[in-house]
Amino acid sequence: MIKKITLALVVLLVAIQLIPMEKNESGPTEFDITKSYNVPDNVSMILKGACNDCHSNTTVYPWYSKVQPVGFWLNHHVDEGKEHLNFSEFTKIPLRVQNHKFEEIVETVESGEMPLADYTYLGLHPEANLSGEQRQVLIDWAKEQMAMLASKYPADSLKMKPRPVPAQ
Repeated sequence: MIKKITLALVVLLVAIQLIPMEKNESGPTEFDITKSYNVPDNVSMILKGACNDCHSNTTVYPWYSKVQPVGFWLNHHVDEGKEHLNFSEFTKIPLRVQNHKFEEIVETVESGEMPLADYTYLGLHPEANLSGEQRQVLIDWAKEQMAMLASKYPADSLKMKPRPVPAQ
């Protein structure tokens, strides 16, 4: 019985290797954050190493992404990251949401929520293990972008509208 179960698992693992996986390796660039915001080289390097794989349209996939079901899990992870923040489509979203995204960058980097621990787990992505100085660079940059927006636009255009309370 154990031999049959083991054989079935091996066949299943081999079979799922044949399922094609759509990759997040390109996309439109006309709405990239760099089109409207100053992204200095030091910030760009941090974003490239620690953020863009999950928060842009240009993921650099590690070798193990070719092994299923790991590849499926990684793709789901990337899709989820892009739902929350996508630097490649940043200027496409309303200005108040862009401002809010900068607030969220400050909050998640300050609290250590980002980059995610499972992204840096086991040293697989050492470039994403941000030092305190790198974290501060990102925080300061996001705050500078919020200050720039505040100086150019009326305050009410940068505030998020309250979400309606669902009826019960």
